[in-house]
Amino acid sequence: MRHLTAARPPNGVSFMAQTNILLETGTNELEIVEFYVNQDGYEAHYGLNVAKVVEIGRRQPVTAMPEMRHKALLGAFLHRNGRIVPLIDMACFLGNAPITNEDAKVIVTEFNGVCTGFLVSGVNRIYRLSWTDVEAPGQFLQNMSRSSVTGVVRLEERVIFLLDLEAIVAELHPAMALRFDASDMAAPDGKTYKILHVDDSSSIRSLLLDLLNKEGRFKVEQRVNGQEAWDYLQSVRNRCEAENRPVSDFLQGIITDIEMPAMDGLALCKRIKEDPVLKKLPVAIFSSMINDSLARKCALVGADAQYTKPDLKALSKKLYELITVAWEQQNATAKS
Repeated sequence: MRHLTAARPPNGVSFMAQTNILLETGTNELEIVEFYVNQDGYEAHYGLNVAKVVEIGRRQPVTAMPEMRHKALLGAFLHRNGRIVPLIDMACFLGNAPITNEDAKVIVTEFNGVCTGFLVSGVNRIYRLSWTDVEAPGQFLQNMSRSSVTGVVRLEERVIFLLDLEAIVAELHPAMALRFDASDMAAPDGKTYKILHVDDSSSIRSLLLDLLNKEGRFKVEQRVNGQEAWDYLQSVRNRCEAENRPVSDFLQGIITDIEMPAMDGLALCKRIKEDPVLKKLPVAIFSSMINDSLARKCALVGADAQYTKPDLKALSKKLYELITVAWEQQNATAKS
């Protein structure tokens, strides 16, 4: 595993501007910022994807928020960009005493279009690594962490747990959780299309499966990371070649997250679009991290659409359009 170190950014200065690190698109790499939380006399180490970090600074005075149902939700503070940002004490969330050290840090993140602050005991360094270095958490770890851990990174001297920020925020403040509503989605036209959905979050997989089943336009096959999805697609490709049939006879579209152990969504999309058989499949990227920079990366690997969670209605509509256009083109080619 390769890693790069970075000095702690000055308080109040954009974290992303300080890293000065550029990742190649579709290379299955990520960068994580390691932080620690003092828990009962020892330091527990965790990691966040740098792509979600806006800034790292000092602790800010907070104002209590209505309906603060969990002691870890400390209140909200005014961020320098003018946003009101809720602050979560990570030690309290993990079941320990509140963080009180004077040099504590606040990691301001942005995902799903929402800014959230996480109070931590300290920040160590940045690591650049491959998603193949990230292990999926076992069922025991998922149960113990209330599904808040999405990956495990083993270093020489310690283990870093990658956190599912969306799950943490949803648990602490249900009003900020992802919610999908199928009530005003278009009615099916009588056809059902088979799609592959790839996401390492069990809650997202369940929500998406439930909604798309209610909608009635798609039959959903699911995998938990890009590598498992690629293995499945290889079996589809082999069947296409063995039976001399187009890939659309077996699968019509793909929805994939970006952040996943083993292989991320950008690397998966790049492989699909470089494959002479699979490249005809429409690929829609559905992630909490979509911004202008990541939208460009999605385009570079050939993604046909990209949407930010929780905009599943728009994603479903666009994927349906892409599939029907591809279907019509295939039929026109077959007749000519």
